[in-house]
Amino acid sequence: MNTSSADRLSLTFAALADPTRRAILARLAAGEATVGELAEPFAISVQAVSKHLGVLERAGLITRGRSAQLRPSRLRPQPLKDASDWLGSYRGFWEAGFDALGDRLRPLDHEAGDG
Repeated sequence: MNTSSADRLSLTFAALADPTRRAILARLAAGEATVGELAEPFAISVQAVSKHLGVLERAGLITRGRSAQLRPSRLRPQPLKDASDWLGSYRGFWEAGFDALGDRLRPLDHEAGDG
C-alpha cells in the first residue's frame, strides 16, 4: 500500500469514527439528499451537518453537487470498498484465532456435558 492509499484509508476510518457521519452515509446509500434533508433526523443544526459533510467529502466518501442552493450529496462507495478490503486482509488472522479458541473450548464443553 503506497502512502497516498494509506492516507486515504486513514481519512476514511477517521470519517467513519463518528456515528452521525455513519448515519449520514446510511441515508445516502438510499439516494442523494440535500443538507436540509440530511439534517432532519438529527438534533443538530444544518451547519453541523454541513461540517460532517465536509469531513465525508474530504475522505472521498461523498460528492456534493455544485448547485449553490441545494448541493445534493451522493455516496461514493469506493473508499468503503478500500476499507473493507483492508480489513479483509486480516480475516485469516481472526479466523485462525477463533479456530484456536474453539479448539481450547471444545474439551470444556464436553466436560460440562458429562457432569
